[in-house]
Amino acid sequence: MCGIAGILNFNNRPVEKYLIQRMTGEMTHRGPDAEGFFMDRELAFGHRRLSIIDLAEASNQPFQDASGRYTIIFNGEIYNYAEVKLLLSDYPFRTQGDTEVILAGYIKWGADCLFHLRGMFTIAIWDNQERDLFIARDPLGVKPLYYFQDEQQFIFASEIRAILSIIKSDRTIDRTAIAEYFRYQSVGFPFSPVQGIKQIEAGTWISISRKGEIVYRKYWDPVEKHFDFNFTEKKQVQHKVKELMLQSVKRRLVSDVPVAAFLSGGIDSSAVVGLMAEAGPSSPNTFTISFDESEFDESKYADIIAKKFNTRHTQIRLKPEVMLDELEHALDAMDSPSGDGINTYVVSKAIHEQGIRVALSGIGGDELFAGYPIFLHYIRLQQNRWIWGMPRKLRRLAGTLIGKGERKERMRQMVGLDSPDIEYSYPVFRQILSPDNLKKLTSLNGVDRQILANQLISRKETFTKLPYFSQVTAAEYMGYTQQTLLKDTDQMSMAHSLEIREPYFDLDLVEFVMSVPDHFKVPLYPKSLLVESLKPLLPDEIVHRKKQGFVFPWNKWMRKELRNFCDKNINRMAERDFIHGDRLKFTWQLFLSGDKNIRWMEIWSFVVLNYWMEKNQVQ
Repeated sequence: MCGIAGILNFNNRPVEKYLIQRMTGEMTHRGPDAEGFFMDRELAFGHRRLSIIDLAEASNQPFQDASGRYTIIFNGEIYNYAEVKLLLSDYPFRTQGDTEVILAGYIKWGADCLFHLRGMFTIAIWDNQERDLFIARDPLGVKPLYYFQDEQQFIFASEIRAILSIIKSDRTIDRTAIAEYFRYQSVGFPFSPVQGIKQIEAGTWISISRKGEIVYRKYWDPVEKHFDFNFTEKKQVQHKVKELMLQSVKRRLVSDVPVAAFLSGGIDSSAVVGLMAEAGPSSPNTFTISFDESEFDESKYADIIAKKFNTRHTQIRLKPEVMLDELEHALDAMDSPSGDGINTYVVSKAIHEQGIRVALSGIGGDELFAGYPIFLHYIRLQQNRWIWGMPRKLRRLAGTLIGKGERKERMRQMVGLDSPDIEYSYPVFRQILSPDNLKKLTSLNGVDRQILANQLISRKETFTKLPYFSQVTAAEYMGYTQQTLLKDTDQMSMAHSLEIREPYFDLDLVEFVMSVPDHFKVPLYPKSLLVESLKPLLPDEIVHRKKQGFVFPWNKWMRKELRNFCDKNINRMAERDFIHGDRLKFTWQLFLSGDKNIRWMEIWSFVVLNYWMEKNQVQ
């Protein structure tokens, strides 16, 4: 796990080295073990290394092949690099790690090398003979990559702040992106919060010539069917799920430093820990967070799993006072504003302080195995498709009679949609701020481009070929999962130089489960396909307990311990020209008074954005 940066000047202009040094200097936290640079006139690479596989200095980056023609920088891990290496016997390897395997694969197969890789990655390779740059991002978008392009140059980096450190254009907020942030608590592809800086799409590679000619290719898409299997027998399906889950966990145990795990005591993290115990030669190190507030505390369930699998377990007890000390540090770690992720920052810090550099996480299980309520809600929409056969005017009239409240507002929006299909319904399911509230609190409702909605609609035909549950999974991978969950996991863990590995985002596992017919996935109880496939791994008290989720008690804290902090940022945000300030302050007062129609996350998104804009001097 590392941080990468690069500059390609067009028309053969040389890059000044201090620029690439400034960029990597902004990402020291991503790679404290080594720093490296490569300069080739119009091209500069910079790299910060967190050493996990092949700790030798010979594996430091930027890394060149034996001929000196190709140079690579790489952020992430290739878990199957040893298998891929066997296919490259004609290459003269000098190291034992995954970086050189990627480079050798690219030399042999070109961009098709990406089809051989299983892992999380962003890759940049320079060909000093052809003078062109190849960049790729992993299929599911686990690792981030941003870029800035104008007539003179192409700049890329693992973090926005690295690019901001050298570009000369004004730091201006991108209003299309910010409208999307308020809708979904994060900014999606292709935008970033800053005008002119964009994200490279997951599952995409780019080729850039020194003249500025750019070729984009999408090499993997979640809506495409990828797995060929006979899905007639339930036992065979379950056996394959177990096989792929175990393979995924085994892959993520490949490391030259100790590997630990987050353990909440829920199904997903418990399954990962159980499979770690099955796959590994020693007892796993596990960590959990506990609270004084009993309604948020899951430690007793984590203890059950820790004892069952004989893990070396550490419980980290938090109080609001501790969170106050850490809050601004966590917000400072946000490379991109997000309404979530503080929890990951705190537990990542605690694990890092225990000397751990790599940890497995259970995130992604809900998206893959139909664990969220959204999956059954979507099925109910399909069962009631007759509603959308009624005239739109009649449906909208019926919507006015539904009543008030956040859930009823969603229902009102749903009945007014063109259809209940995933490309229309998913954005409503996942919205934080409704269109009415966006209009009341900001002037951004006039921003017509709804990024996520348009991307879903563009894939309408391919969505219909997927089972209903997999339609939701694919939408999640394009929306919340990639743009919020994975992005937060990366930026909050890397703030502490901690590499998090996610077994539920293994490409082979994902492609198989997304091909499984709906009748095998129907949750007779939470994530029953996963649980039954792994039987008897998980005890009943874990499987059948009430789902709590890994959250902090923000609703209480914002009205008490964090009130002054929130008040300051709300008032400053109210002064911005795209905010209806009086209305925002009034809504904040309603929240403080206990109005149940105002959710804490709606207010928190304004607090976080103001803090991020001030921290990064974005106007």
